[in-house]
Amino acid sequence: MHRILNNTKGDRWIWLIVILLSVISMLAVYSAIGTLAYKRGVGAESILMKHLAMIVGGIALMYISHKLDYRYYRGISKLLMIITLPLLVYTLLFGSHVNDASRWIAIPGTGLSFQTSDLAKLALITYLARTLSIKQENIKDVKQSFIPIMGAVCAVFILIALANLSTALMLFGVSILLLIIGRISIKQIAITCLAGGMLLAGVVFLGPRHKTYVSRIHAFMHPEVANTDKSFQSDHAKIAIATGGFFGKGVGKSDEINYLPEAYSDEIYAIIVEEYGIFGGLVLIGIYLFLLYRCIKIVTKAPKAFGALLAAGLSFSLTIQAFANMAVAVGLGPVTGIPLPLVSMGGTSILFTSIAFGIILSVSRDIEEPKKVIIGEIREVAVA
Repeated sequence: MHRILNNTKGDRWIWLIVILLSVISMLAVYSAIGTLAYKRGVGAESILMKHLAMIVGGIALMYISHKLDYRYYRGISKLLMIITLPLLVYTLLFGSHVNDASRWIAIPGTGLSFQTSDLAKLALITYLARTLSIKQENIKDVKQSFIPIMGAVCAVFILIALANLSTALMLFGVSILLLIIGRISIKQIAITCLAGGMLLAGVVFLGPRHKTYVSRIHAFMHPEVANTDKSFQSDHAKIAIATGGFFGKGVGKSDEINYLPEAYSDEIYAIIVEEYGIFGGLVLIGIYLFLLYRCIKIVTKAPKAFGALLAAGLSFSLTIQAFANMAVAVGLGPVTGIPLPLVSMGGTSILFTSIAFGIILSVSRDIEEPKKVIIGEIREVAVA
């Protein structure tokens, strides 16, 4: 254990954030899985142990990915895109259908399944970071730079949006932020946004899940006349938050876990506020804001454009996802299927999130190592 701790590199605050979020996740998930355990006819402890195994596996993957030089991800970024696009198409056509959406692919022989959109996040962000960094000299060139970038963004957006609009919108927003940081012209960014808007309209009003999307938007915009079945989840999330008070009802004393769908996943923030109060909710918000702050420091200190863009894209993805989840819980957005990073119970989503953290730490490690070399040289000179 001591040897492992000595070999952990990168921003120590981010490591601490990961540990804190993991502890919060164990406590919150244990409180929220009572109804799920009853439905499955198993003990809550068995579900919790599976969740713990995913967290431990995620930390192991984070450790491995942070030990790899982040430049390695530039080399495989194109391969990831080549693999991701067919997988997204396969998911739409042959993936597992849950809640009227095809988002998952079963992993043969494991009993697990994963959302291909989780892989698509890593693939698109690494691809954009690579492309933007190597094409800085001719970044304004439409044929060599803009068309490949816009094509990748729009292709991933439409393939995810057909089954998971919220994730697609979040990833599209992260992509636009990367284009801004990568010095793409405002005109080209506007064209990309226009293309994305047209695709969005097509998905919402003509896509295979258009009825679901329209009903959710209508329920959010007109809660006073919304169908109670459509607003049931958001209504009970609001009840959980409203009854929590400032310090909450206490650990394991949530009432809404018996009514709130996906209390252990999509709506876990509402359960946290109910049990730990507004104080607990604010602490969690503070943790994610501090994560964003530490990541921004990494971005500003990264010596290479690829490292800066990669850390920026992944950190924006994690924090935007976190605040999108919390916004839905407090009624600031329509119901989505976005989990709270490293807190919600989830299978492979925890693993992919952990890999993203590991890549950010890899960029951070690259910043710290030159400092240690310089300090070592100074000490040698002083001794001499």
